[in-house]
Amino acid sequence: MTVPETTTAVGQASGAQALRPHAEDAFADELKALAAADDRPRPARWRLSPWAVATYLQGGTLHDGTVITPKYVGPRRLIEVAVTTLATDRALLLLGVPGTAKTWVSEHLAAAVSGDSTLLVQGTAGTPEEAVRYGWNYAQLLAHGPSRDALAPSPLMRAMSEGMTARVEELTRIPADVQDSLITILSEKTLPIPELGQEVQAVRGFNVIATANDRDRGVNELSSALRRRFNTVVLPLPATPDAEVDIVSRRVDQIGRSLDLPAAPEGLSEIRRVVTVFRELRDGVTTDGRTKLKSPSGTLSTAEAISVVTNGLALAAHFGDGILRPGDVAAGILGAVVRDPAADRVIWQEYLETVVRERDGWKDFYRACREVSV
Repeated sequence: MTVPETTTAVGQASGAQALRPHAEDAFADELKALAAADDRPRPARWRLSPWAVATYLQGGTLHDGTVITPKYVGPRRLIEVAVTTLATDRALLLLGVPGTAKTWVSEHLAAAVSGDSTLLVQGTAGTPEEAVRYGWNYAQLLAHGPSRDALAPSPLMRAMSEGMTARVEELTRIPADVQDSLITILSEKTLPIPELGQEVQAVRGFNVIATANDRDRGVNELSSALRRRFNTVVLPLPATPDAEVDIVSRRVDQIGRSLDLPAAPEGLSEIRRVVTVFRELRDGVTTDGRTKLKSPSGTLSTAEAISVVTNGLALAAHFGDGILRPGDVAAGILGAVVRDPAADRVIWQEYLETVVRERDGWKDFYRACREVSV
């Protein structure tokens, strides 16, 4: 079998563009410009000062005219508290309902502070203790016995040794006994290695950002001992429809460019419509406050709105005329709203008939939703 000349080894493609570059790569120019303009004091091993990190997250214009795009649209004070926490000896816990950009903020904080957002522990029900502490290279272990060379460091161990920021995603998904292995790391800033009679001590610059989902309460709740080791910042849902539309538009534009989808300036009305539907069903009341609604079982988060619009844009590009229309987003909205086929479908049909059908300028959207709902 002949391999085409254009095929290269996995991970070795010269100039290949990652589908989703890490934050420090995707926004390398902005980070470089901020570092050059940043003359404020920086904590040990930080790439930027706390002020510059907050500016990177919230956006702004530098003295040389460089525009820093906002990565998080929300209260600036929340970001300032999060950044300040990382400059202390307290770890940071980002808490919120699904889709409030916890992972996104975590990644960008690590990129701005340490220049590396990849020291990541992904929390699941099967996350082992080795993912938090360390494992072993068993070939080395069998050949030479326990030694530092046979040690397989976790992302947290690496961050401690190098003075970096480590990330723990979905902390409450991790089994309680594995969670508790963080206590010594966060309180004593050491990681014992009893097999070698040694320990790893964290160097200055080390800290941890964890995320947790409000909906996961009762899965593996944090012990009071572990929770005390964190400063908690709650990331809220967007406060206003305009703020949410802005967030969705920005992210859809970024994702669309990475997927080579055409820009859809005409699609703003559909983005606003998706956001309106999600907010009304999420809040249990129409925008004008006149009609109370039943809320479906799904979260209908901003992240889901971004997904619905991105998928609609792809439909418009590949199977339409490139303009985002009601028919391109209707199926995505149905999939986001109707998670429980029995209860949620009734809620959705009631919303369509009592709200959408009677709303001026929404006739095309009503027909598109009815078509995919039958």
